[in-house]
Amino acid sequence: MTSEARLMSGITLITVPTIQYGGYFLLTSLMNRSSGYMDNALRQNFFRAGHAHAGVIVLLSLICQLLADSAALPVPLVWVIRIGVPLSAILISAGFFVSMPSPSATEPNGAVALIYIGAITLAIGVLMLGIGLLRAPQTN
Repeated sequence: MTSEARLMSGITLITVPTIQYGGYFLLTSLMNRSSGYMDNALRQNFFRAGHAHAGVIVLLSLICQLLADSAALPVPLVWVIRIGVPLSAILISAGFFVSMPSPSATEPNGAVALIYIGAITLAIGVLMLGIGLLRAPQTN
């Protein structure tokens, strides 16, 4: 593992308690009837999606840190991958949570754009990584 992969993996792992807090928030919202969480199915779905996307993409970003070490790409593009994939977890989950702040919201607000920005960021990162890995010389 390179020092760059170790740095970014360490930073990414430090974000895991925020995902845990999201799970805690969802659990307490489910248990507290006065929170209004159970009264809004759309908000429930957005919050669950935000929590799930954060966890899955953080795991993917840890894997991408290791794979980026083997990609045949210029260093600046490798950094786009190293930063972009974990950043997409933040953008996507933030979009899901921030776009439905009110228990009575019937549709997401403009922050829903963060989901799309995060999805594009993720797609760019994983596509570049895939291409970089396919371009890498074969070793035995």
